[in-house]
Amino acid sequence: MNEFEIDKRAVRRAFSRAAQQYDAAAVMQREVCTRMLERLDYIRHKPLRVLDVGSGTGWGTRQLGERYPAAQVVALDIAMGMLQAARGASGWWRKLFAGNAPRYVCADVEALPLAAHSVDLVWSNLALQWCNDLPATFAELQRVMRTEGLLMFSTFGPDTLTELRTAFNGVDGHNHLNRFTDMHDIGDMLMGAGFAEPVMDMEYITLTYRDVKAVMQDLRSIGAHNATAGRSAGMMGKAAWHRVLENYERLRRDGKLPATFEIVYGHAWK
Repeated sequence: MNEFEIDKRAVRRAFSRAAQQYDAAAVMQREVCTRMLERLDYIRHKPLRVLDVGSGTGWGTRQLGERYPAAQVVALDIAMGMLQAARGASGWWRKLFAGNAPRYVCADVEALPLAAHSVDLVWSNLALQWCNDLPATFAELQRVMRTEGLLMFSTFGPDTLTELRTAFNGVDGHNHLNRFTDMHDIGDMLMGAGFAEPVMDMEYITLTYRDVKAVMQDLRSIGAHNATAGRSAGMMGKAAWHRVLENYERLRRDGKLPATFEIVYGHAWK
């Protein structure tokens, strides 16, 4: 058994449960999405069909619809609860902005229910870290894209939540965090899937919290549970949790606990 394999059913449940409070907690996700949208300002591309992979509650989907009003935007997410929240939010948006209404598809990006050569722009903001086979996922995205199509995405790199990883280190024999892929390896995967001219870069974003409980609550509110096969089947004991708190407290700076995220950005052409 691969202890880092993602349990997709657990992911689906967690994100569906988090859908109603997601927007209030997903400050970093929206910031990364905004930075990705700014990158589109420097790329000449007029897609007729846009696929938003891991569309969540639809904030990014709506931004793409504004940017490309003539395009059909397809919002795809593994969690039905997220798509239902997005549908509810899209009603007022359609009244304010002209353009095509988004289409909603509940599916796993690792097995897309889309025809080959049917998409001009694939967009994915902080969703690809939930894939078990990233090379195969890129091959699947390449399959559905038209020639001259653009893939643009963000995901988490290996240094994500390094403070929390340190706090859990040695506490017990279970996984407590997902494993993330290095951006250089992602670039190689893109080339292996047949993409041209991949461009990769990264940055660190550090959020600060008053205590460990607030860190964990934020992660739960956006559905970012530990979904690996090596996770514990039960609750952590009080003694083990106390050790986690002590370990994290050693990292407190200026009265706050840091939570660092390594954000990997990439784009490539078919």
